[in-house]
Amino acid sequence: MNPLATLAISFTALSLVAVGGVTPVLPEIHRIVVVRHHWLTSAQLTELYAISHAAPGPNMLLVAMIGFQVAGLPGALVATIAVCAPSCTLSYLVARVWQRFRDAPWRRAVEVGLAPITIGLMLSTGYLLARGAYTGWVAAALTGATAALVLWTRVNPLWLFALGALLGMAGLV
Repeated sequence: MNPLATLAISFTALSLVAVGGVTPVLPEIHRIVVVRHHWLTSAQLTELYAISHAAPGPNMLLVAMIGFQVAGLPGALVATIAVCAPSCTLSYLVARVWQRFRDAPWRRAVEVGLAPITIGLMLSTGYLLARGAYTGWVAAALTGATAALVLWTRVNPLWLFALGALLGMAGLV
């Protein structure tokens, strides 16, 4: 199948289940892009993820970067439109109906039910990225320390990113 058509079909489907952006569906993106089609390696996908989150703008920049790697500018455009158009349309339609049922008990149940699903998807993304970026025990220790400090302290993670950058420049990571 044509890579542009594959990008369009794959990212359109993901768009409809991407609660909170593309980060929660990164494991599925990994499966499509790395495992099924071999367009990128795990390390390349991790690098694109890091670049897309370092750059200003929405986290869906990752999808445009993947599309660009697969099929150049047309790939970036197709992937971006495929991620944005269906979810934006669905969000618009649901928002119109959602407000009508603001006092319905099922609405609260849906909101409460989506929270753990989103958290689980985010954790699986973190695991996937850590696994793809693993380069040895120093990197694993730095990743674990960063996660622990972010979860249990108020230390700004930028200090840990700076430490990681210094270790990388020294050739330790």
